[in-house]
Amino acid sequence: MEPGTIDNLSILYQSSDFIVVNKHWDIRIDSKMWYETLTLQSQLKHRFPELADPDTYYGFRFCHQLDFSTSGALCVALNKAAAGSAYKCFKDRLVTKAYLALVRGHVSQSRMTIRYAIGKNTTEGMTHMMCIDGTEVCDNPKPCQSELIVLEHGSYSGDPVTKVLLQPLTERTHQLRVHCSAIGHPIVGDFTYSHKKDSSPYRMMLHAYYLRIPTGKELIEVCAPDPFVTAMDSNWVPHHITHQLDETIQELK
Repeated sequence: MEPGTIDNLSILYQSSDFIVVNKHWDIRIDSKMWYETLTLQSQLKHRFPELADPDTYYGFRFCHQLDFSTSGALCVALNKAAAGSAYKCFKDRLVTKAYLALVRGHVSQSRMTIRYAIGKNTTEGMTHMMCIDGTEVCDNPKPCQSELIVLEHGSYSGDPVTKVLLQPLTERTHQLRVHCSAIGHPIVGDFTYSHKKDSSPYRMMLHAYYLRIPTGKELIEVCAPDPFVTAMDSNWVPHHITHQLDETIQELK
């Protein structure tokens, strides 16, 4: 629950070609704004100054993206060839990603597939948001699919919530956040997709837990420690287990 600092970067995996970090919540990957000095980029440069690549704008090559408010496993390539091999895995849909989230309310189905197409919200002042097909202001919606598995029902600060494992089977901006909101179970602390109502939690409860990238040279496979446990956040109180996390990840494999 502590805020990020320049020197508290958590490393999950390191080789000569890749680093996988456990990105802190509420830290941007990079920024062109002069006042945003604390970014994942600056943390990496502080920790590994000798690994920064002068041929890149930011110094490091990020293989994929995580939202500012999302924590968890993020892969960084340390050279152009490694970046190319990871890019090919993403392009060929060989990468497996799974996220943990706390969502509002008790999700009744133990498993569900969410298939809302997602496009850009063209409403003035909301162009940073995405929306589902059928929304009046939804531009260029594209097919999207997410899998949801209920892990535990419980409460957060006394309100009913569900801990879920989410697997995005397509890659669309804010996909998991939009899909959870669309089924009536927005992610706890997601101010944007709760219609600016959910502002009390200290963070948005979305975490990139599992990442598997089978590059030709090496298999990258990591789990970023689960932050949604009572020992880490006493506001979260689990009541009933539906699926065990470890067993559910084994199924994905």
